[in-house]
Amino acid sequence: MSDSVESDLVKIGNVLHPVADIDAAVRFYTNTFGLATKFVDGDRYAALDAGSTTLALTGPAEDVTGGVPAASFKVPDVTSALTALVQGGGSVVREPERGPHEVRAVARDPWGNTVVIYGPR
Repeated sequence: MSDSVESDLVKIGNVLHPVADIDAAVRFYTNTFGLATKFVDGDRYAALDAGSTTLALTGPAEDVTGGVPAASFKVPDVTSALTALVQGGGSVVREPERGPHEVRAVARDPWGNTVVIYGPR
């Protein structure tokens, strides 16, 4: 595992779902599935408690995946994780950028699935 990120430091931090209306999406997921709201950041982002993971609802201003749902991998070093991803046959869609709470990048695995890689600033 020398060319990959240490797996014991990586976890799926959330599953990202882009939505057009944060308030409506929060109401839908709380009323339909009984998910508890962790926090809401205006019309940009909402985090809902989905058990062992977070359902991350992103409004248009925070939609980094172009409307595609994606697993978001929390890693200790975004650059190292992207290097391992590319070496493994994946590709970078959006280079690392500083978000309001973390550094994040968007990539695709070798089969074309979108993933978000994020970590500390």
